[in-house]
Amino acid sequence: MEAPLVREYRAPEINRDEIFRYLGQRRPEEQLSSLVEECIKEVDGALSYKVCYAELSIKAEGELLDLGFTKTDSRALERVLSGCDSIVLFAATLGVGADRLIMRYSARNPAKALVLDAIFTERIEALCDTFCLEIKKEMERRGCETQKRFSAGYADFPLEAQRDVFLCLTPEKNIGVHLNSTLLMTPTKSVTAIIGIRKIDEKTAF
Repeated sequence: MEAPLVREYRAPEINRDEIFRYLGQRRPEEQLSSLVEECIKEVDGALSYKVCYAELSIKAEGELLDLGFTKTDSRALERVLSGCDSIVLFAATLGVGADRLIMRYSARNPAKALVLDAIFTERIEALCDTFCLEIKKEMERRGCETQKRFSAGYADFPLEAQRDVFLCLTPEKNIGVHLNSTLLMTPTKSVTAIIGIRKIDEKTAF
């Protein structure tokens, strides 16, 4: 396998509706809206938007699916990857700035810390969406289509697969993301996922 690649992005456009959804507020009051705007200004420039990734071939091996970085008997993942013969495995992060801001306000201003957490959740999802859209466009030029991203810990794909993700992508070295003994990532606003790649008009690859 070739060494993982790294991409760095400018901040994606902010979706305020998503921030309020994470806060459980469909029609936020003026006070909350003002706090969100205050936090958005403080977040500006405090985050990095980085992704490391690798494209891997996949194949069936009896009852197991060989993903190129691990083997699994996850039926949910097998359904998502039906017809695919490769994947893009990626790790994305906002960097340590998000954790530092939440820690700064957790004790002295819990409301602000809560709003910041919602903003950072929207930010990491926006980063993943931006990367996945780029991969989708690149694969379309190759005559392929992409599937929705799927992460370790979803359905019956065990969280323990994170260890193999980190062995493959070495995100510690590439984008500064670490995995602890309980399989939690730091910085906390980080995501790993799989994108299935399928050649258009080919229905079954395994």
